[in-house]
Amino acid sequence: SVHTFQSLSYTVEVYRRHQAAERKLGMFALYVMFYPQLVAGPIERPENLLRQLHEHHRFDADRVAHGLRQILWGFFKKVVIADRCAVVVDQVYSHPDHYGALSIALATYLFAIQIYCDFSGYTDIALGAARVMGFDLMVNFRTPYLSRNISEFWGRWHISLSTWFRDYLYIPLGGNRVVRWRWYWNLMIVFLVSGLWHGAAWTYVVWGGLHGTYLILAIVCAPLLAKFTKAIGLDTKPKLKRAINIFITVQLVSFAWIFFRAHTFQEAS
Repeated sequence: SVHTFQSLSYTVEVYRRHQAAERKLGMFALYVMFYPQLVAGPIERPENLLRQLHEHHRFDADRVAHGLRQILWGFFKKVVIADRCAVVVDQVYSHPDHYGALSIALATYLFAIQIYCDFSGYTDIALGAARVMGFDLMVNFRTPYLSRNISEFWGRWHISLSTWFRDYLYIPLGGNRVVRWRWYWNLMIVFLVSGLWHGAAWTYVVWGGLHGTYLILAIVCAPLLAKFTKAIGLDTKPKLKRAINIFITVQLVSFAWIFFRAHTFQEAS
């Protein structure tokens, strides 16, 4: 799916005349199948990666050292953190009837850590490997669990995928330049498709639908929420307000992760 989306972005950009068609088959094949990010991304764009394939890259010891450190950091997140969290998560989610609400909640939070360290760890390995060879891939994660709302979360989580859907699905559907109900529909379509992209199961669709619902409710309730925070004096305490917003966002994201991790609705419930 990564190289399929990468190929689609090339096709669309060439069709829109934003990118010149690549005349060398080898270069095009290397762009589509660039091995560091082939399995888990980031999903590159031709204006970034294809351009770099035509450039000459000199050996840079500092750059290589930085890339190797990033690779090691990625392995640490994957092997030391994600895989250790997975032991507990797999045990609890495989036998949910044997555990109480507190244990299930703990496993859910651990899964939130697991999937972040797993996914961002792979990304760090990809970015580091590319950097060793002289290539700069796009940043895919920016501390997403410090987001103050769902919109900001998707600006920090799997950035290459969220921007791909924004540019090639959300904006062509009309984005927010349409009547309000259609705007909400466009948002929901994007998140439902995002759920399907992660896996062909209804649990993934529900996960995407939850995020779409979160975002739509945030837009609808924004004026009321602004009045409420002003009424209770929270606007005068920006650090407290930020902490509360981050806490709420983490709870919403973690709840949605239940459906992402569960194999069936019965298991999720």
